[in-house]
Amino acid sequence: MELKKQVWILMVAVISIIVFNTIYSQVLSNENPVLNSDNNSESNTMKKTDSEWKRILSSAEYHILREKGTERAFTGKYDGHFTDGNYLCAGCGNKLFESETKYRSGCGWPAFYEALPESVQETKDKSHGMKRTEITCSKCDGHLGHVFNDGPNPTGLRYCINSVSMDFEPSDKE
Repeated sequence: MELKKQVWILMVAVISIIVFNTIYSQVLSNENPVLNSDNNSESNTMKKTDSEWKRILSSAEYHILREKGTERAFTGKYDGHFTDGNYLCAGCGNKLFESETKYRSGCGWPAFYEALPESVQETKDKSHGMKRTEITCSKCDGHLGHVFNDGPNPTGLRYCINSVSMDFEPSDKE
């Protein structure tokens, strides 16, 4: 009889551990959901391995988006670009900025005073001996650039973005 009681206790303990681990893993997976501008659900995040990113991105895009590189100032195709439309993440197509928020900052990179809601994530960046705020795409976590507090009204922000990290979609306005 004592052996049956011990087996029963052991089975209850094992089942409890399995249930706990299942619930705990679900809680962890929802702890920090990433949001994007199109839909507030974690299912829209894009997770790829480094080899998958290397297959779909150019070497310059991979360097900037995945390795947090920076293009040289005044060399990007969107620095002096002022056509109506939307700027999208070159890694995943997530809409990041509207052309109406772009301005000439003189910094050498495309500058915007406002990102689309929930399109980017901000992270403290202390690399290279500087204190900055890094901007990444909320959908694929690709490095876009940095945001500074020296921009124009109405926000006072300057989103300083690498051209290589973006694609452009012209508006349908004619």
